[in-house]
Amino acid sequence: MKRLVGIILIISISLSLLVLSIETSSYNKTYYINSYEKYNIVQRTGESLEHLSTITDDIILYLKGDGGDELLSPYFNEREVLHMRDVQNLFNLARVIKYSGLIIAMMILAYFLYKKEFLFIGKTLLYGPIMTYILLVVLGLLASTDFNKYFTYFHLIFFTNDLWLLNPKTDLMIQMLPEPFFMGMGIRIMLSFFIYLSILQVVGYLYKRKGKGYGKTNKET
Repeated sequence: MKRLVGIILIISISLSLLVLSIETSSYNKTYYINSYEKYNIVQRTGESLEHLSTITDDIILYLKGDGGDELLSPYFNEREVLHMRDVQNLFNLARVIKYSGLIIAMMILAYFLYKKEFLFIGKTLLYGPIMTYILLVVLGLLASTDFNKYFTYFHLIFFTNDLWLLNPKTDLMIQMLPEPFFMGMGIRIMLSFFIYLSILQVVGYLYKRKGKGYGKTNKET
């Protein structure tokens, strides 16, 4: 039972940290602007960098759930807006997962801290993410072999329609956000996720040390 609770704890924290990694990367306007310059988006779209910057502000607000279709309709056609509505729904779901995971994790941690199960907490947080690392490395290696293939799989899994199939000759969204943009975004998400998990393991290591010290103190007394 204790092991099962530990697994639930790691899954809850990992999902929350993954969503956090996705959000921090997706809301990073600097990355968008750097990508526009790197991939010559001004020439590709015929839009000025200032206008692209304005569009980016509204895209980020939309992803945060701080507005509806009216934010995007001045820039994009109906198909693009409908696709972004699906994307916004995914981000809304991700936020629910993030906060639910945090609540579950906090409840579990609070219980074991109350029970002074420092060693259990430490070992769980220190060793629990190892499987996540392995899964991330495997996914990263697969994506590096054929990013387009696995990016397509992603859309087929998470979208129930074909609105994501945009025309790079006519649709501004795919012109602004070409495949290399998403490759870079994926790398940023993975790196930030690794960093968050590493911080989690440091916390685990400290609790493990605390638990061992606490156990020795109890034996002495």
